Amino acid sequence: MEDIVLYENEGKIGKITLNKPEQRNTIDLQVLKRLIKAFKESANNEDVCVIYSANGKHFTVGADLKYGYALLSDKSRLDETVEFLESWQILTRTMLAHPGIIIAGLHGWVIGGGFEHTLACDLRIAANDTRIMLPEVGIGLFFSNASTKLLPRIIGEARAKELMILGNEISTEEALRIGLVNQVCKPEGLKRNLKKMANKIVSRDHLALKYTKTFINENQDLSIESVLARESIAMNTTGQSEELRKRLERFVKGRQ
Repeated sequence: MEDIVLYENEGKIGKITLNKPEQRNTIDLQVLKRLIKAFKESANNEDVCVIYSANGKHFTVGADLKYGYALLSDKSRLDETVEFLESWQILTRTMLAHPGIIIAGLHGWVIGGGFEHTLACDLRIAANDTRIMLPEVGIGLFFSNASTKLLPRIIGEARAKELMILGNEISTEEALRIGLVNQVCKPEGLKRNLKKMANKIVSRDHLALKYTKTFINENQDLSIESVLARESIAMNTTGQSEELRKRLERFVKGRQ
């Protein structure tokens, strides 16, 4: 059977790909387990950047509702149901803990938890055929993947409430305007733009990148004094790195 999640790396760039195109990349427990495994493997390989994308016409239509209904209809599968629900949260923890920069490449439908877990990515590029929807409230489900914290942080509380309560479809133009995605491109240019951004990221200082991601993720909940103290430590650490010395040397010699 073809692998439902693919992982490969090239140099310092990892690639994680959803690979259930015939099922519109629906997510069940096995997909979640494979994603968690892939992101952990990528972190262990010290990938500086990860391109997270999907094969087929859609990034993902979200949770496999047929699978979810089967779980809810069978009381003997209660443990599996709990594991399925908790695995969404474990995936977000794993992605946030990844030291590298994760770029999501979105296209087609991106629905519910299928979008919510991409909020743990650092950057998002969307093809202009992307359609985002958060339908949970209308169905009677609740949100996952720390989306009730991450989404307001990204687009503001009022916008987040609107998207989550009303569940309206979001076009790429609107997603770009409100800061939900960082770039929009034509579908045929998505892979090229992802690779271009990844190459630019890995050309940056890797230690400084790691600090930047970690501090932006964590410092919002700290006091100004705590942030200043953490930044001082990071400035001192990066300031003594051999990589910085080499970069400054190239800069100085280039100006002479």
